[in-house]
Amino acid sequence: MSNSSFAQQLRWVAILCAALGAIEVFNFLTGRSLSGFGLIPREPSSLYGVITAPFLHSSVQHFLCNIVPLAVLTTLLLQYGQKRYILVTTGVIAGSGLLVWLFARPAIHIGASGVIFGYISFLIVAGLRQQQIKHLLISIFVLFSYGGLLWGVLPTAAGVSFEYHLFGAIVGAALGMKPVR
Repeated sequence: MSNSSFAQQLRWVAILCAALGAIEVFNFLTGRSLSGFGLIPREPSSLYGVITAPFLHSSVQHFLCNIVPLAVLTTLLLQYGQKRYILVTTGVIAGSGLLVWLFARPAIHIGASGVIFGYISFLIVAGLRQQQIKHLLISIFVLFSYGGLLWGVLPTAAGVSFEYHLFGAIVGAALGMKPVR
């Protein structure tokens, strides 16, 4: 995808959204049976949740609130190339998940918002550090379009994993500090 066309990138985003949609439909139809695969902090038997939690949502509304920004931000992140996309995605999923497992409140943590916050902070930081106008413009767009979401790193709403937001943003920013080649 690094040398792929924008149309190919959009196909990838559509496949990703369709896969997440299929998981959501299955979870909905089975009475949220998959939600038990979320991440429970400091519970050794829940470590698989580091990988599974970002793909699960607590409700259709939760899913819908995440899927649009995830699609937009994935498209923007793909402008850095396939290799960077894979590194940032795996880094944000693993890093934020492990930090949530180590430090978050006891609860079942699920949702793609940690990934979204990781993408937001990566795109802002990496774009500001770049010498390329395209990446700088992406950074400015993300800052103005999604920068207000960064208030979500604060514990303002009961039942919302601000920890995933916070740790996703920290990991994404750290990954954004690395030079993009």
